[in-house]
Parts: sequence; structure tokens; C-alpha cells
Amino acid sequence: MIFLYRVTEALKSRGTAYAIVGGHALAFHGALRATFDIDIVIELNKKNINNAEEALKSLGLKSRQPITAEDMFNFRQEYIDKKNLKAWSFQNPSDPSEIVDIVIIYDLKKMKSKKIKSGKHEIRVISKKDLIAMKKAAGRPQDIEDLKALEGNP
Repeated sequence: MIFLYRVTEALKSRGTAYAIVGGHALAFHGALRATFDIDIVIELNKKNINNAEEALKSLGLKSRQPITAEDMFNFRQEYIDKKNLKAWSFQNPSDPSEIVDIVIIYDLKKMKSKKIKSGKHEIRVISKKDLIAMKKAAGRPQDIEDLKALEGNP
């Protein structure tokens, strides 16, 4: 099964409120770009952070930082402010190409998302409007290119 499907199925099976962002979201909105990692935003409450961690661990992924769900819930703002951490990253030690980044500077509760059918799977993807806002806020060269592609696709 495709890694993206495995990740989204694991998140759904644990009741995780999530949405795909980043390069995969671009593709779902019609702007193709090569990407390997899967970027997600989640609702940043204790239960949902725990659910996300459990889902990713069930796939054999391990946190790349020495952080647990409890740490993330209790110290997220400190990680952002003092360590400039923007994403909590998970990777499969058996397959280093399998990476999931939980973007911790955004809370899904404050964003809109929609379900998109992909094959036999339904995947929750961030709204185009919120994806554009995220790309504008990041402002990196790749984000500027992504914005051009997104804004050219209705």
C-alpha cells in the first residue's frame, strides 16, 4: 500500500483529527511538485497529539527528536520559541524515505479541510485558502514557487 494511504488510514483508525499539507496537498489542489515526506497538521489537544503519535508508531515510525506526545502537549510553545521547532518529525528506521512531519505551528482547529477521494481512500486535505496562507507565511523560495503554481490553479 502507498505510504500516504498507510499514514492516513493509521491516523483515521486512531481517531486523529488531521489534514495533509505541504507537497501532497499541493498535488491534491492541482499543483504538482515532487515530494517524499508527508506533512500534516493536527488538532493540538492532548488526546489528538497522543493519537497521532500512536498512529505513526504503529507504522514503525519513530520520533526524530527525543520528544513524546506528552512533551509536545506540555512544551510545544517552548519548542517553537526556544528551539525554532516548526515540525515534529517521524521517520521509519527501516526505510528512511518514510517521513511524516507534524507541523506544530498551526492548529487544525483554526483551519478548514476537506475530504478528497484518492483511489479507494478518503484523505483529509487542507483547504486551498489555508494552504496558500501557510505558503505565504513560510516565504521560502520553494513556497514562493508553490504559490505561483497554486494561484494558477482555481
